[in-house]
Amino acid sequence: MTTETLQSTLAGIAAEFSPATLACSLQAEDMVIVDAIARARLPLEVFVLDTGRLHGDSLVLMQKIKAIYGIDVRVYAPDPAAVADYVHAHGRDAFYSSVELRQRCCEIRKVEPLTRALAGKRAWITGQRREQAASRSALAPREFDAVHGLEKFNPLADWSEAEVWHYVRANRVPYNRLYDQGYRSIGCAPCTRPVQPGEDARAGRWWWERESQKECGLHVAAPAQTKFPRVKVIA
Repeated sequence: MTTETLQSTLAGIAAEFSPATLACSLQAEDMVIVDAIARARLPLEVFVLDTGRLHGDSLVLMQKIKAIYGIDVRVYAPDPAAVADYVHAHGRDAFYSSVELRQRCCEIRKVEPLTRALAGKRAWITGQRREQAASRSALAPREFDAVHGLEKFNPLADWSEAEVWHYVRANRVPYNRLYDQGYRSIGCAPCTRPVQPGEDARAGRWWWERESQKECGLHVAAPAQTKFPRVKVIA
């Protein structure tokens, strides 16, 4: 996909599904989309879920989006009472002890804030790619998010990791400096580590769990039979 094609796809989303928003995880993929939005001056909102456990480098990058692109990033944080209840009942880092407690932490710090971020929107955009994980191998450029009742677009679905970094370097896109330390997928600080040579890109996410469990609940697959006759999304 060329820069022009990506911008055209995003422009179509902005035109037909306003208000639409980009869920920016502060990873390289999302920064590619932020850059394309800014270059075309598209009326698309950008938001970040600040879980309260993000890396310092991620927080720095969030500020750079405003400084470099002039985009006011909307920040959604978890409910303080829910966080306090979890910590009181289980401990701050209880997510290491079981999948259930890790998923509950993700629900509090990510899933519930996402619901607020998407309220009133007609579509949301992600930087997901099929190549990122086995659980995303069938990812479509466009889905219907039945949980939130709106359209969901994954314009980089068929991009390779190499294509993402080619765009970043060719367009001098600011990126999370954790990548320079061996990270290839970035989330909350206690749940992310650098990837070792030969490991999968998402091996550093929740590395103590089985591969089949490595999703936080933000992304729910759309039914395979769903049809979308109106908008053409070029991936």
